[in-house]
Amino acid sequence: MRSVRARAAIGATLVVAVALVAAGLAVLLVLRDNLIGQADLQAEVAAREVAGQLALDTRYEDLDLDDAEDHPVQVTDEEGRVVFVSKGLQAVSGTRSPGVSPVPSASVGATASPDDDDDDDDDDGDDGGRPARGEVSSDDPDLSDGTATVDGKHADYRFAAVEATTSAGITLTVHAGAPLAPEQEAVDTVRGAMLTGLPVLLAVVAGVTWLVTRRALRPVEGIRREMAAITASEDLARRVPEPDSRDEIAALARTTNETLTVLEASVERQRRFVADASHELRSPIASLRTQLEVAEAHPELLDLPGAVADTVRLQALAADLLLLARLDAGEKPGAARLEVGALVREEVSQRAGDRIPVTVEVAEGVAYEVNGSRGQVARVVGNLLDNAQRHAEGLVAVSVAADGRGVRVEVRDDGAGVPEDERERIFERFVRLDDARSRDDGGAGLGLAIARDVAARHGGTLTVHRAPEGGAAFRLWLPRAE
Repeated sequence: MRSVRARAAIGATLVVAVALVAAGLAVLLVLRDNLIGQADLQAEVAAREVAGQLALDTRYEDLDLDDAEDHPVQVTDEEGRVVFVSKGLQAVSGTRSPGVSPVPSASVGATASPDDDDDDDDDDGDDGGRPARGEVSSDDPDLSDGTATVDGKHADYRFAAVEATTSAGITLTVHAGAPLAPEQEAVDTVRGAMLTGLPVLLAVVAGVTWLVTRRALRPVEGIRREMAAITASEDLARRVPEPDSRDEIAALARTTNETLTVLEASVERQRRFVADASHELRSPIASLRTQLEVAEAHPELLDLPGAVADTVRLQALAADLLLLARLDAGEKPGAARLEVGALVREEVSQRAGDRIPVTVEVAEGVAYEVNGSRGQVARVVGNLLDNAQRHAEGLVAVSVAADGRGVRVEVRDDGAGVPEDERERIFERFVRLDDARSRDDGGAGLGLAIARDVAARHGGTLTVHRAPEGGAAFRLWLPRAE
């Protein structure tokens, strides 16, 4: 039961079994009703034939009962006494009277007189003085189930009761039966065929379902084996086999390979990050250690400003690495409402030591509100301004404006700009372009990477374009607060 194939086979078999049993019962019921309806019709026809003869005042001994063996007949009078039974009828049940022995009755005298035939020849169509003919009731017959023993053979019958009135006004009830043996035999035959074929059919359904499910799940087993091999070897460059079909399993294989690709890129990125971080940390730590060792041996040679600068750089690098670690861990920004224009003015006002004064372009009286972390958004603006200060020749400007359903913050400079083929690479971690290789001037290459990650965490984007002044224009877009 732990196997998908087994569960699918059992489930399909149970569903088919329930459907076949329900359909079989319905077929049997319909067949039985149809056969009983035919028996009712045969019994009614037989009863009306006898009733028609009695209505014509035919004597009991002259009744035409050629099929009395298949259609036993019992006639009762108004008082329920048996006045006639067909030949060979030895016992009966299901009629108004269980008797099979006729008793004397006034109805016997209602038969035609011997002189009627002579009168018919003499009247020449004149009915004067002749008794009126009887009639057969046109009402639907009374139908009932019963049994009868004819010539020693006991069987089930379906009886129809039809009333007939003689010319003397005597009402007789004719009970004629139709055998139910053909109905029972047909139902038993169909039932036996169903009981015989049902297990065979269910076995076929189970077997076919097992084979089809096994064939359908064969690619899944291949995917499982390859994933197990990848886990054991830790080789994320391997991929699971993709079947040629266009079904859900093929989609699963493609999605699995896409996941492996993303995972491989993430692991490789993490490895590069660790290697680059180690390299970036090694230089200031080694420099600081050298200065401290020289100061210990020769205090007069201590480069205190250099040691402080290395310490500050090391502190900033550690802060950047911690922020990236939090972003990689999926830290979500806060849901505080921020007014971007006020945040930009505040950030610029705190940059008193910038090489080039920053020009702020924010419309007065307009609120540009977004949701997020004030500290992280301010960090993005600060990183973009730091980058512009390093590359600008004489202009650094920042503007805030509405952009569709969001807010756009643009930082421009008049420097050399960013080559078009490098506009995505500069957002990678520890990447510095050729003119910014110096660790003192170009930083560690984490500022733009942090800015883009923060923008993405806030549901926004960060792109770089060519500024009208000829330099770079970094555009930060954040969705506007509802």
